[in-house]
Amino acid sequence: MSDLVHDPRGGLPRLIAIMARLRDPDTGCAWDLQQDFATIAPYTIEEAYEVADAITREAWDDLKGELGDLLFQSVFHARMAEERGLFDIHDVADAMSDKMVARHPHVFGDEGRGKTAEEQTRDWEAVKAAERAAKSQDRTLDGVALGLPALMRAVKLQKRAARVGFDWPETAQVLDKLTEEAQELVAARDTLSTDEIEDEMGDLLFVLANLARHLGVDPEAALRRTNSKFTRRFEAVEDALAARGRRPADSTLEEMDALWTEAKRSERP
Repeated sequence: MSDLVHDPRGGLPRLIAIMARLRDPDTGCAWDLQQDFATIAPYTIEEAYEVADAITREAWDDLKGELGDLLFQSVFHARMAEERGLFDIHDVADAMSDKMVARHPHVFGDEGRGKTAEEQTRDWEAVKAAERAAKSQDRTLDGVALGLPALMRAVKLQKRAARVGFDWPETAQVLDKLTEEAQELVAARDTLSTDEIEDEMGDLLFVLANLARHLGVDPEAALRRTNSKFTRRFEAVEDALAARGRRPADSTLEEMDALWTEAKRSERP
């Protein structure tokens, strides 16, 4: 194993061997040995977002490293499962392979390849529904992971409900509901408790996610894009203030707002 651990071209077997060494009860790393599924899960989520960030930035060298970090998370979880006698990394790969073959009969089976992307999507959802039924997940919303980011989970819940007809047929109706929820929050903000305000805000965000779905927009991607835009423009404001020997804390809202408008204008083609 020692030779494999130090082999720069050892590939996935090398990574598996490294993980096994890190979790060795006698010679492993104390920190790695203390971890379990629950403590590692937040790192797994973080690494997935860092992959998405590298793609957004089109930082392809970074992407290689971030994908490696995410792969390591899978290897880590699989190693802990193997130690409990549950499954190992090879079982994970086999399960994924079986799933992909089953979900692509037009590629790996006898079914023709003449279907459109929309027809294939419907078939994909039908196969997934059958898989959920096999797991006794018979209710419409069963299987939508609790650990998903809230906006992403909202969209998935709404898509599931829409499949059984629980959905507004027109985008205009979603906009009406959005206006209603916003007005309710504004009207009651001074009389509601903190918990009630949070509840009303959740309703508003849920409708916003629904509007994004009706418009064919991924709300998570949209918000990430706006976060990047806000960061870029605010840093431009900071740079402009620094050129004047100032900091944001030393300036007024009016001054910063004017610089913000200038930063927006400079981005236009």
